[in-house]
Amino acid sequence: MSFKDIFKDDNTYNEKTVIGFMSFAVMVIVMVADVISGMVGNDLPINEFTYNSFVIVTLGSFGIAGLEKFAKK
Repeated sequence: MSFKDIFKDDNTYNEKTVIGFMSFAVMVIVMVADVISGMVGNDLPINEFTYNSFVIVTLGSFGIAGLEKFAKK
């Protein structure tokens, strides 16, 4: 399966879950980088607006995917 097949209507992947996982992965990477830079003694400035945007995308993606799982089609 190629990358463009993921975005077809008749695939086995849930695109919302993929986007939610990618957003969550970015949040985890940023937090790990923040902890490591804090241990070294440097300050890693993180824009609150940007981080909150990733939180909203993650919760929205997983929330919609979860709702679709239990909603009748």
